[in-house]
Amino acid sequence: MDLKQLKYFLTVVDERQITAAARKLHMAQPPLSQQMKLLESELGTELFKRGPHHIELTAAGRLLTRRAQQLLALADSTSREIADLCQGLRGTLAIGTISSSSSILWHPGLQRFQQQYRDVHFEIYDANTYQLIELLEKGVIEIGIVRTPFNASQFHCAYLEPEPMIAAMTAGLDWCPGRDTIALHELDQRQLIIYRRFHRVLDDAFTAQAIQPEIYCRNDDARTTILWANAGLGIAITPASAANLAAHEQLHIKKIDEPSLATRIAIIWRRDAYLSNLAEKFLAALNIPADGSSQPLNQEVHLCPTKK
Repeated sequence: MDLKQLKYFLTVVDERQITAAARKLHMAQPPLSQQMKLLESELGTELFKRGPHHIELTAAGRLLTRRAQQLLALADSTSREIADLCQGLRGTLAIGTISSSSSILWHPGLQRFQQQYRDVHFEIYDANTYQLIELLEKGVIEIGIVRTPFNASQFHCAYLEPEPMIAAMTAGLDWCPGRDTIALHELDQRQLIIYRRFHRVLDDAFTAQAIQPEIYCRNDDARTTILWANAGLGIAITPASAANLAAHEQLHIKKIDEPSLATRIAIIWRRDAYLSNLAEKFLAALNIPADGSSQPLNQEVHLCPTKK
């Protein structure tokens, strides 16, 4: 397979019809159908289930979709980075970020980097910690901004200060409006909205204290957690820095007094991979040596004030 073939494949996936995909690609339908058959023959499996009105992806097709997106993104980033470097002191730095990493935007080093290297551009990949680690391993990104816990053995890591988990709820769900801190056991039997990333950590903490909350909603984005809580649908459990990611004007914010739930933002890069000059300059702006021999970044996390 080649990149053009993968582009054809993703267009078929997007359009869900060979005819519509051929129209979008400005080509005839038979050659496009032949390319898809060649791709299936090379891989030795069906990629599509062809129905009367549209196609559906097989499990192999869904896997190829993810990989094709990554490969084309890497090819595009590589092309633009080379073009930028050929034009002088410019470049494109590929970074992955989790949704709850907004606190890093306020680090003074990031502002210094932007002012000093005005011709540097960014390619930002938004995903969860495990997806970003996969992108790092594949070389799609050079630096990941992720959140503990994760397996750090393959990476150089620099950490922000630990931050607590918080419970965020509307006034109607607030059983202790006069307090800004709660104990974990107070969540027993309450309806929770959680970011799936922390499901295992929370479950372990609840089990250790024989707590049985109702997990009303699990989701893959800290912003969704906050939005659902703001609508009064339950109590959001997120890292403290996530509270400002979405509309939260209805929310009362409570720090959860449970050390085992503390988490940290981490800036990570591979130990065994070449690090570009741009990536080294980015890390240096944050006072992080490229060899990973750094102290924790001095970046405090502030809780939103509790609504009264």
